[in-house]
Amino acid sequence: MDPADEQGFREFVSARSPALMRLGFLLTGGDQHGAEDLVQSALAKLAVKWQRVDTPEAYARQIMYRQQVSWWRATGRRGEVVQATPPDLPGADRTHQSELRMVLRGALAKLTAKQRTVLVLRYFEDLPDHEVARELGCSVGTVRSTTHRSLARLRLIAPELAVELEAAT
Repeated sequence: MDPADEQGFREFVSARSPALMRLGFLLTGGDQHGAEDLVQSALAKLAVKWQRVDTPEAYARQIMYRQQVSWWRATGRRGEVVQATPPDLPGADRTHQSELRMVLRGALAKLTAKQRTVLVLRYFEDLPDHEVARELGCSVGTVRSTTHRSLARLRLIAPELAVELEAAT
């Protein structure tokens, strides 16, 4: 990689790492270390192809989706991830939002990696069913049934999310 490309890659990493970490955090069900590994793996693969990639963020995200799918296919269901409570934010009272976020993180961590990945792609990334199917290498019917089962399981795990889940679907 020549110095100009290296500088461009460094700028990309500096600017887009927080967004990629948020995606990694969602894909791994709130596992901070897993998210870091996922982002690092994607950035390492992106660095190799940096000169040939037109849309680096889309390429990095696609690597992350596929890497997460590979991990859950290879390792199967992992145990639950224990997390510390998030720190209090100064300023306005955001207790309800914080509680919902904590409930959602806990509920997502209880889903299988496949269910979590489908929900992240479908609702966080706002991809249509056929795009999710293409990313995961499965049929549209599989995406729809997995989405349906995942949302139903979230409703059972965390009934307090029912209003938010209804708004999302």
